[in-house]
Amino acid sequence: NRTSIVIAHRLSTIQFADEIIVMQEGRIVERGNHNSLNSKNGLYAKLVEMQAF
Repeated sequence: NRTSIVIAHRLSTIQFADEIIVMQEGRIVERGNHNSLNSKNGLYAKLVEMQAF
């Protein structure tokens, strides 16, 4: 059991994380795991699509 905070620009680095927090302009805009964030079609999904991993 440990907590790690990872700041990533390559989303493939964090796709298996239990929880992903998406920030924009210093504010949390989305929170969840890869599948839930991807299904919301928000900022995270757009970033994933741009990186196409």
